[in-house]
Amino acid sequence: MAISSTQAIPETRDIPEHVAIIMDGNGRWATKRLLPRTAGHAKGVQAVRRVVEACGRAGVRYLTLFAFSSENWRRPAEEVSLLMRLFVQALEREVDKLQEQGVRLHVIGDLSAFEPRLQELIHAAQERTRHNDRLHLTVAAKYGGRWDILQAVRAMLAADPALASHPERVDEESLSRHLSMAWAPEPDLFIRTGGEQRISNFLIWQMAYAEFYFTERYWPDFGADELQAAFDWYRTRERRFGRTSAQLLESGAK
Repeated sequence: MAISSTQAIPETRDIPEHVAIIMDGNGRWATKRLLPRTAGHAKGVQAVRRVVEACGRAGVRYLTLFAFSSENWRRPAEEVSLLMRLFVQALEREVDKLQEQGVRLHVIGDLSAFEPRLQELIHAAQERTRHNDRLHLTVAAKYGGRWDILQAVRAMLAADPALASHPERVDEESLSRHLSMAWAPEPDLFIRTGGEQRISNFLIWQMAYAEFYFTERYWPDFGADELQAAFDWYRTRERRFGRTSAQLLESGAK
């Protein structure tokens, strides 16, 4: 299981091992161009392809993309329907490329709300790429950080009902092993496009010590150059994990 940054000090490197991104600004990108919001979502799929390829070249091992949140389902029905269609199309068109590039696909979230056809495609894509290990691409769909913690608590108690009578036995490890991404290290770098500066219920347990990078660039315009700018900024960060700068110098850590 992945190391908890609040329990131990993880290794750091110049290129983040795990990048998490909120792909924001598709609708505003389209509105600015007098196009329907749906055009922005379609254009955003191309940005996903660029960023997946750029992360693979850079040596990122884990890339997690917030496709749509639990709260996004409050949007107009036609927009939600389009997002689902785009998800289906992307799975049908992109899985061959993911396989060729050694990318393993994971999809996390409350997938029970999806139509059976989409659930079948998700399962098939995950199964087809499950032996790949060059880059782990995780798509968070109908996902929420609070949902993740709640489902982990339920799973923990279901696995060990005695914990309900002995809460003193509950620790980070007993809970975190049931989180949606228990198999992955915590994000090193969080990127949000589109100008907003909040995490919007995304990986709220896992991002305890992530570095936060915000850009005004809308997601459809985000690519390898913008990703490199985020990496350049990341290299300037002093990742202390609770220590002082003097302690970092003594240890030789970044």
